Parts: sequence; structure tokens; C-alpha cells
Amino acid sequence: MKQKILIVSITLILGIFIGWLVFHHSRKTEEKYDHSAEVSQGTIWTCSMHPQIRMEQPGKCPICGMDLIPLALSGTSSVDPEAIHLTKEAAQLANVLTTVISKQKPFREVRLYGKVQADERLLQSQVSHVSGRIERLAVNFTGESVAKGQVLAQIYSPELINAQQELLEAAKTKQTQPAIYEAAKEKLHQWKLSDNQIESIEGSGTVQTTIDVVSNTRGIVTSRLVNTGDYISQGTPLFRIADLSSVWVLFDAYESDLQFLRRGEKISFTLQALPGTDYSGTIAFIDPVIDPVTRVAKVRVETGNQSGKLKPEMFATGIVSSRLDGFQNNIIIPRSAVLWTGKRSIVYVKQQGTDEPVFKIREVGLGPMLGESYIITDGLSEGEEIVTSGTFSVDAAAQLEGKPSMMNPRGGKTSSMPGMVMPGDSKPGNDTSMTGMDMSEPKK
Repeated sequence: MKQKILIVSITLILGIFIGWLVFHHSRKTEEKYDHSAEVSQGTIWTCSMHPQIRMEQPGKCPICGMDLIPLALSGTSSVDPEAIHLTKEAAQLANVLTTVISKQKPFREVRLYGKVQADERLLQSQVSHVSGRIERLAVNFTGESVAKGQVLAQIYSPELINAQQELLEAAKTKQTQPAIYEAAKEKLHQWKLSDNQIESIEGSGTVQTTIDVVSNTRGIVTSRLVNTGDYISQGTPLFRIADLSSVWVLFDAYESDLQFLRRGEKISFTLQALPGTDYSGTIAFIDPVIDPVTRVAKVRVETGNQSGKLKPEMFATGIVSSRLDGFQNNIIIPRSAVLWTGKRSIVYVKQQGTDEPVFKIREVGLGPMLGESYIITDGLSEGEEIVTSGTFSVDAAAQLEGKPSMMNPRGGKTSSMPGMVMPGDSKPGNDTSMTGMDMSEPKK
């Protein structure tokens, strides 16, 4: 009996010992397995083309099929808790480039478009100084060149015939009644007859039935307003003539560009009809009134045209290189570095002293836009390094990690796409949508 009890006791002790060995080994294995799983979950995998994709395991992007790349490690220490950390591979595949910024002398290149126009000061209307009938037109079409003093038309005028007869009668008594003679001559002077014409009438003793209308300027006939046989009254326009030896180039300047334009500033321009030829001039006048329909003001450039190559209505493209005296020695950054929300302008600054790319958002003040760059009024210092390419990819990564970003300045988790695993994203309602972003350019 005692022997049986001893055997049972030994068996029970052996069973307990074996059970302890088995279960103790199993717990170690489980602990070891859980630890390795935790390590594997530390890497976040994303797509370089679609940074909204967030996976816990490597694989293919469900949108474009590209291989996912590691984005960040949970155990990586950051310089700043609000900074966004990217691996070198992720930054390279997302084409994230940085530039060290510096102070520069800003120049704004303003491009203007306009047309060649006739100089308004050199436009003339040829009118009839007597009433009558057009007997003959010496100039019959628009575009014809005329010289100063050239006969343009002949007019039959009964009033002029009577005035000539009065002159001939007064000439007979000019020794005894000089006042009447001078009054008759003055009447013909009022009708723009020259002294030579009056002397010719008086010398011949005959009345001229027609009077010549002569040009008082040289140029090109731009309008013919009468025909042969038309009856006209005193002061009726017959022709309009433009002297094109000097022309205007009228450019359209938007109101946002007017602050960079000044009278006397040099401007170079080209003509679409004359490629390969460069012209230059100075700004002679800037219209003080904005056109309410086109929202532009006219900028006038005066230039010589002795060769006659510049013809009215030719299209012109002008460039003004304006120096911004009010922003000398300011920091200038590329336009691609700036994200603009309508209220804030932000850039991403690379943090120093880190082996891998670490970026932090920073709000900046923008000055005028200089073509493909901006003047910075505050927020950056010379020598800092900022993201100039791939800025939106960095911002998208910041939004998805709940870091401060363009549309979410205070940070907070963003919503994951259906089927995507977001580590730590367990509280719905804290999402920040990436839609509705205003990516238009800031007002200049």
C-alpha cells in the first residue's frame, strides 16, 4: 500500500514538473513572437506617388501598383515632435529636393502685350473751309501717301466766286479806299486762301470757279469721307491723315503690375510680324484710370518709325525689368516651395543635425512674386534649407501622420482610405479631409 502511494506521488511530481517545463517554454515562445511582431509593425509602408496609402506590411500600391516604400520607424527619435520624418528612400522616390536660401537683389520682370497705334498728336483732319460741291478728288483711296501742300480735292463754291468778284472790284479802288480792299482780302484769308492764290486772282483779273484743298501735313490717308459730287458745308471733314514717322506702342498693364512700372523706365519689345528684330523705348505715359471692363491700364511707349516698318495694329510683346527698391537684400525662394491656403503661406524647413530628412512646417510672409520666385518678408533666415520640390508630398505625409500641415495647422489624425490600416487611428471624428484645398496662387 505504501509502495502504491509512493509511486503515485512520484508520478504526480513528475507530471507537475513536466507541465511546468512545457508551459514555461510556451510562454517564452509567445513573448518572443509578440516582440518580433511589434518590431515588424514599427515600419509604415507608403507609395511615393500616392502618399495617402499607409500599410503595415510591404507590398504593391492598390492605386498604381508600384512597390511600397518604408516611410518612418516608430522607434526613430525626432528632433521635434511636430516635425515630419521621411526615410532617405521615401524622399528620393517622392522627388523631395531642398535648397539653401540666401538674400538677393530682387528684379521683377513684367511682361506686357499691346499694339502699335498712330501717334494721336500727329493725326489731322482735312476739312473744307468753304461750302460747295466736290468737283474732283485728287486722293481716291485710303492708305495713299500724301505730302504737305499736296492738292487733295477741288471744290466749286458760289460763295467763293462772289468773294473773288468783290476782291477784283475793291482792287480797282484800293488807292482811294484801301480799307475795303483789305477787307476783301481778309475774307479770302478766312477761307484759307494763301497770299499767292489771292495775288494770282488779282493779277489775272479772272475769277476761279474752283478752289483747291491742300494737305496741311504729310502722312497716310486713313479715312476718305467724301465722294465726287457731294455737297459739303464749311467745316466738313474730307480726309483723315496720320503721320506715321513716329508711332505709339500701347501696352495693356494689369492693375497688379502697375506698382512695378514707372515713367521713364526702359522697355524692350518685339513685334509678332517682325520676328528676330528687337526694339526698345521708354515709358512715356501710364493711364491713371483702369478700364472697368478689361481691368487694364494703357502704358504708352513712343518710338520713331522713319522706315515705316511699324504699322498700326501690329501686335507687340514688351518686357520691363523693374528693380524693387523697397525689397533690397530680402530672401528670395522658388515659387514651388510655397503652399498657399488663402490665409496662410507655408514652407517646409529641413531640420539640422539629423541623418535622415526631417522637415517642419513654418509660416512665412510673402512679398511680390518675381516670375517663378517669391520675396520673403518674414519667417525665414539666410542659410536655412527648405523644400523646393515635392513640397506637397511632404505636406501630405504630415497630414496623414497628424502633424501640423497646410490645411491643419494644429495637427490631428487624418482619415485612412478604405482597407488601409492607420496605426493609432482608433478614434473616428478626428479626421481632417484633404479635399477642398485652395491651391490657387496668392494675390500679388
